[in-house]
Amino acid sequence: MSVMSDELPLFREAFYRRERRSVPLARDFARKALADWGLDARADDVLVCVSELATNALRHGVPPGRGYRLHLYLERPGPLRVEVHDSGDGTPAVREPSGESGRGLLLVGALADRWGVGARHPGKIVWCEFAPAEGGPEAFPDSP
Repeated sequence: MSVMSDELPLFREAFYRRERRSVPLARDFARKALADWGLDARADDVLVCVSELATNALRHGVPPGRGYRLHLYLERPGPLRVEVHDSGDGTPAVREPSGESGRGLLLVGALADRWGVGARHPGKIVWCEFAPAEGGPEAFPDSP
């Protein structure tokens, strides 16, 4: 499901089941929203972060039989916020990579301007934000 509005802030939301194909679907959903909103400057960074947060939700945050939600918020002139809501336990943390895994949150931390974890019952919200090209760090509100 997608919710669109011509008024600011702009918001889109989609739900994905716990299945492997949900990650490319989430990335395509975000790509379309960014194109619709004219946000090309950091689209590649945003799409990598969407992929990583969706993959983490799929692998670590979504119990069998459930899914996760992807929220995209744009409040001009403020930041673009990406949120992944899941119903799993645990708190995501950056950890030392091993083999081919463990790099997701390292990438998010390197590409996004801010990221964090918020409360949700059940589960959590893992989010990241991207300042507008012209806004810089002052585009962020005081609280996450």
